[in-house]
Amino acid sequence: MTLEQAIAKLNEFQTAATAYGHAMGVMYVDGDTAAPALSYKGRGNTMAYLSGITYKLVVNDETAEICQTILDNRDKVTDVQARQAELLKEEYEDMTRIPMDEFVAYQQIQTEAAAIWHEAKEKSDYAMFAPYLEKLIDYNRRFASYKDSSKPAYDVMLDGYEKGASTATLDPFFATLREKLTPVILAVADKPAPRTDFLEKSFPVHIQREFSSRLMAIMGMDPQRCTIAETEHPFTSGFNKWDVRITTHYHENNVASSMYSVIHEGGHALYELGTADDIQFTSLATGATMGLHESQSRFYENLIGRSLPFCRVVLPVMQELFPRQMEGVTAEMLYAAVNKAQPSLIRTEADELTYAMHIMIRYEMEKLMFNGDAKVSELPALWNKMYKDYLGVTVPDDRRGILQDTHWSGGMFGYFPSYALGSAYGVQMLSNMEKDVDVWGAVGKGDLTPVTAWLGDKLHRYGKLLTPDKLLLNAMGEPFNPVCYTDYLTKKFSELYKL
Repeated sequence: MTLEQAIAKLNEFQTAATAYGHAMGVMYVDGDTAAPALSYKGRGNTMAYLSGITYKLVVNDETAEICQTILDNRDKVTDVQARQAELLKEEYEDMTRIPMDEFVAYQQIQTEAAAIWHEAKEKSDYAMFAPYLEKLIDYNRRFASYKDSSKPAYDVMLDGYEKGASTATLDPFFATLREKLTPVILAVADKPAPRTDFLEKSFPVHIQREFSSRLMAIMGMDPQRCTIAETEHPFTSGFNKWDVRITTHYHENNVASSMYSVIHEGGHALYELGTADDIQFTSLATGATMGLHESQSRFYENLIGRSLPFCRVVLPVMQELFPRQMEGVTAEMLYAAVNKAQPSLIRTEADELTYAMHIMIRYEMEKLMFNGDAKVSELPALWNKMYKDYLGVTVPDDRRGILQDTHWSGGMFGYFPSYALGSAYGVQMLSNMEKDVDVWGAVGKGDLTPVTAWLGDKLHRYGKLLTPDKLLLNAMGEPFNPVCYTDYLTKKFSELYKL
């Protein structure tokens, strides 16, 4: 195969892979937002069939030859072409090790598991979901052994979401968070809590939907390229920079829940919307790792969205839309309320200070699952015990306990640490950004353009073109240091609670 032929074949592959991925992604979004509950039976068959096609698209002798030809001629191809070949070679090597029948069967199990999880959560019935969870764990343990039998299965999965991550790197990271943050959490618990009652009044859902649109506008999200839908567990899907979908959910007596879901998912969306034109419709046009992706969602949700300057901007919008509920509320009151620190049940609604504890629980649970130290039937009791041990809260039911997150129903084992890593990455990015941009002056004017433009230049535009370590250094300006994150939280909550 000549180099010209290899490049042409690579372009054909990217076009086909992107098209199938787009089609399957739209079906996933539809299934999670608008499709009838039992539609998973037919959708599962369709997803399995399309997965078989995508498997054959990757696993064939021609793919290996395409990659090798391009990588042997690095000096004659563009950086975009070389990086596409590198990533395709990794995908080929991983998928070649997995038998096609198992790969296809797994896609169908995933679709069914996601649908059953929705029903199980609604009914607070873990027993409904348990058989599917057991299958998903078995498949992932087996796939991990196919990919690299020399490593523990959980390390293989962690590396799939965050390149280079393993229990050897994450155990010390979480130990640092627990050591540094536990004293602050305990000290805050002894202080009077701020008022939050004004956020717990009746906020009609149809007006909350308008509020979501206003938040998206403040964030600078183009409604011609990004839309919002409703689901049980908010998520973001990016198909290309002209088609990004975010979701949220509404609780009439908790306006902050959807507010921060929209801002969080909006951070994911801005990453996808900011990828460069010349990498669209290729494997490069998405976030480089889940830790980097979560750095953006947590950056906008917490560092920007829970700041006093942002509260000053958003309060007039809330008072316009909800005049009775927000009457007499000041920006300082709103700032204190949205930063209330208190151990809680639900990860997605946890405050910035205690959030890492929720992630540690899931991390420890996943280690138990994949090290063979806990049976699926034992997981709810273990979950409940950890919530008592780590956060001092009692879990009342499965819905607010082990069934609260959608991730395991999609086989996303090893994803959760990305949230804690992303939170820590974002603090160092902000510190670096403040050297170049008047961040708080811009946020105070309700103009996030300079913030997003800086992130776009340092991170978003590259997608996967650069390796994760290069992107991290580019955006943070220095090597990763988790103490920067714990110092930030200590300072912020010491000031808020006058410690």
